[in-house]
Amino acid sequence: MTQMASETVTTETEYAHIVRTAGMLGGEPRLAGTRIRVCDIAAARDIGGLAPEEIAAIVYPDLTLAQIYAVLAYYEDHRAEIDQATQSEAQCVEQFLRDHPDLIRDVRGTTHQE
Repeated sequence: MTQMASETVTTETEYAHIVRTAGMLGGEPRLAGTRIRVCDIAAARDIGGLAPEEIAAIVYPDLTLAQIYAVLAYYEDHRAEIDQATQSEAQCVEQFLRDHPDLIRDVRGTTHQE
């Protein structure tokens, strides 16, 4: 079977709900049908200190608890790879901030006033 160049190839994983798509989010593992990366949900748990139930109810209310657990299972089995990609992304951001301080705005704590 020949594939046309314009077709998007999505590779399913052995994990329910988790896919990787070349050209989408850098090919990072994500929830099928979304742009939510595995590392985003892992960060909500590990950095944000949220339980899976809180992630499903508060952070991503459109997701099921099964999807959250599938992401976390995938993350635990691929922790080193995902953590390395996250570290590389953080280094990229830090370099951008150093190279372009004039483009940075701190919007934390600001409120919209009319």
